[in-house]
Amino acid sequence: MHEQMPAGVVITDIVEETPSIRTFVFDREIAARPGQFVMVWVPGVDEVPMALSSPSSITVQKVGDATAALFAMHEGDRIGVRGPYGNGFPVSGRTLAVGGGVGASPLLPLVTAGQVDTFLLGARTASELLFAERIRDAATLMVATDDGTAGHHGFVTELMARVDLADFNHICVCGPEIMMTAVLAVLDREGCAERGLFSLHRYMKCGVGLCGSCCTDPHGLRVCRDGPVFSGDVLLDSEFGHYARDASGSRHRI
Repeated sequence: MHEQMPAGVVITDIVEETPSIRTFVFDREIAARPGQFVMVWVPGVDEVPMALSSPSSITVQKVGDATAALFAMHEGDRIGVRGPYGNGFPVSGRTLAVGGGVGASPLLPLVTAGQVDTFLLGARTASELLFAERIRDAATLMVATDDGTAGHHGFVTELMARVDLADFNHICVCGPEIMMTAVLAVLDREGCAERGLFSLHRYMKCGVGLCGSCCTDPHGLRVCRDGPVFSGDVLLDSEFGHYARDASGSRHRI
């Protein structure tokens, strides 16, 4: 697939994973490393970055114009996809995954590749737990829900006290940034921030490192090319967990 031009793909299946999250399966496989993303063009609406949940699918929560347009589509409709982009999760040895909400999506390829030993999965409520059964089939699964309807009653970060972080070579994390910031604080306190691998989401225009719209403070690292996965020690004392930028470049608080 040419990285500069979107390839037209046909949606072959739409899976309602939770009340707010759907997986869109398309008729082309993309050779990608776990954690890489693609730029998805929704004709007439926008082009946005989305993580691959498999070589031929994206898993999406309806949060804006592009995702709302996707949710209005049906099998047989066409979208554009270009990529893959980014570095993915460079894991080796034993891996702990921490996912919140739709953030479990870029972590799923790690699970299906047999690279996750323990997975801490969080959601607002039981019906919003994403990929729980698929994860349970391949890894040790621990669950937390904000309302206590499944697993631990509380935040997924609280489950970290139930595992020995020294047992893991890498801790792969994706979810709401406020959740990931809390995970990083735990790792930093335990002296192992460098073992954390965090998948960031930022506004992107090009996806190939040219436009600079996804550069992060203070180092100017580009989420599309230098990330989207960054080690925790790089994110300490950065904009991470504090603010991001919108399409105009203006800061908005996380």
